[in-house]
Amino acid sequence: MRESLQTWLGVARSLRIYYGDRPRRDAMDAIHARFLRKGDLAFDVGSHVGDRVASFRRLGARAVALEPQPALARTLSLLFALDRGVVIERRAVGSREGEIEIKLNLRNPTVATASTEFIEAAGGAPGWEGQAWTRSLKVPLTTLDALIARHGEPAFVKIDVEGLEDEVIAGLTRPLKALSLEFTTIQRDVAMRAIERLARLGPYRFNAAIGESQKLEHREPLDARAISHWVADLPIAANSGDVYAALDPAALRSTGERNGTRAA
Repeated sequence: MRESLQTWLGVARSLRIYYGDRPRRDAMDAIHARFLRKGDLAFDVGSHVGDRVASFRRLGARAVALEPQPALARTLSLLFALDRGVVIERRAVGSREGEIEIKLNLRNPTVATASTEFIEAAGGAPGWEGQAWTRSLKVPLTTLDALIARHGEPAFVKIDVEGLEDEVIAGLTRPLKALSLEFTTIQRDVAMRAIERLARLGPYRFNAAIGESQKLEHREPLDARAISHWVADLPIAANSGDVYAALDPAALRSTGERNGTRAA
């Protein structure tokens, strides 16, 4: 009973934080509007309480929400029960199909993770004091490739899986138009590996936002090496944020011309 109460208090805290700030909501919509148009498809990997899904829907995009935590998946089902533009899958996403064990933080469900390295890195780190992962749960695991086969190719994918962002990218074998992935300053190497994998898939350009600012840091997009250096140089107090990646149309046209084809 106590564990159940902790879980739902944690969910209520998340709902208050992620739905209670109108300026943040408007800024989030402005960023997503760079990548999404009405009728587009978006994936939200690590959907939590669905504030990104809500943003996608305000822009008229359809959404697939991936959330393996039972309490959060039920919350999503309630929030979007009448919305036919949202599909909810109670799965984690990684580099393979199967199962994976996630560790739950009942008081702060936004930092549930399947990465023991993430938990070890958080131990004693500034900004992560008091976090405790007290329960484990096996959940279904899928890949971005498998999701694309089921739902179609998305115009945008948001990835926030606490220390396994690079594994999510490892389950993708084709370049997508645009993605975002969370980084933390306690595990910069995870973001750097994800950026490197994206760069191998296609000619991406990158930008970033720190924390929940929803404000892009760079006036002009950076290449993979430059954004990796930027992440590496951040102070530990920056804590976390999101890297945004979008295919470079000019580079795609150049590649198409060299190959004797016309780029879309």
